[in-house]
Amino acid sequence: MIKIGLLGAGHLGKIHIRLLKEIEKFDLIGFYDADPAAAELVEKEFGIKRFDSIGALIDQADAIDIVTPTITHYECASKSIKKSKHVFIEKPITNTIEEAKTLIGLSKEANVKVQVGHVERFNPAFIAAKEYCSNPMFIETHRLAQFNPRGTDVSVVLDLMIHDIDIILSVVKSNIKRISASGVAVVSDSPDIANARIEFDNGCVANLTASRISMKNMRKSRFFQKNAYVSVDFLDKKVEIIKIIKVVNGEEDPLAVTIELGNDKGSKQIYFESPTILPSNAIKMELEAFADSIISNTTPLVSIDDGYKALDVAYKIIEKMKIMSSN
Repeated sequence: MIKIGLLGAGHLGKIHIRLLKEIEKFDLIGFYDADPAAAELVEKEFGIKRFDSIGALIDQADAIDIVTPTITHYECASKSIKKSKHVFIEKPITNTIEEAKTLIGLSKEANVKVQVGHVERFNPAFIAAKEYCSNPMFIETHRLAQFNPRGTDVSVVLDLMIHDIDIILSVVKSNIKRISASGVAVVSDSPDIANARIEFDNGCVANLTASRISMKNMRKSRFFQKNAYVSVDFLDKKVEIIKIIKVVNGEEDPLAVTIELGNDKGSKQIYFESPTILPSNAIKMELEAFADSIISNTTPLVSIDDGYKALDVAYKIIEKMKIMSSN
């Protein structure tokens, strides 16, 4: 079993504690939280050891799960990696690009596994849909949330949009050519609603919208490619696949919708698919994947490089928003 310690026992940290206790590959040896009063309550609630310092916990663990505020990610991760501990870090990987670059160097030097908590990669709807996303050329994402003061210490791009940035980068196998963006701060000191357009060298275009001041929650992405459309509802765990297939030798499927192309070009048929979605807990799956990467000595499914790339794009979007707001 992998002896793991947790840093940060807030709302998400407590979810991690509960799930780590369920995963047989892990032995949760304890946790550390900077708030002594809150830590005491967590210790009683979960019956696990509370450590008095980060260093003491790191020394006794094989791996560290970091669920602290983003601004402390680098300090916690670097301390852990320098002690040759494997690390799971909640998204975003760090507060700055420079910190992420440094962590990449430290992790390679220490030869440890580092996984970043881009949990939507483990969403059962995305898992069911990704095999159909072979070569998307237009992508549209909407990630809308009702207002919650938790998370407003950072831009909506780092809070919400970064999930979709990571998903897009995982399916589009091309370099980015151009980014444009705009955003507005409505109730916070940083943008609460943002829109970005990412253009890739292969011609793919992605339009991303994120808001944390919406009347309802929504987490949907649509992927368009030649002869296919894939819709993923990350919130309700639903997938719709629409395929367009040219009719050969007049063999039409009576259950499909037929489109006549005209001018003797024949016809195409539209097929609707709803892939089977296996119910699962995405956070538990990502923690199990982290354990598997340590046990099998393989690169984590969401690697430190993936975390860096998503953060890099997020900051480029933020920079574009600053330029637009200053004009």
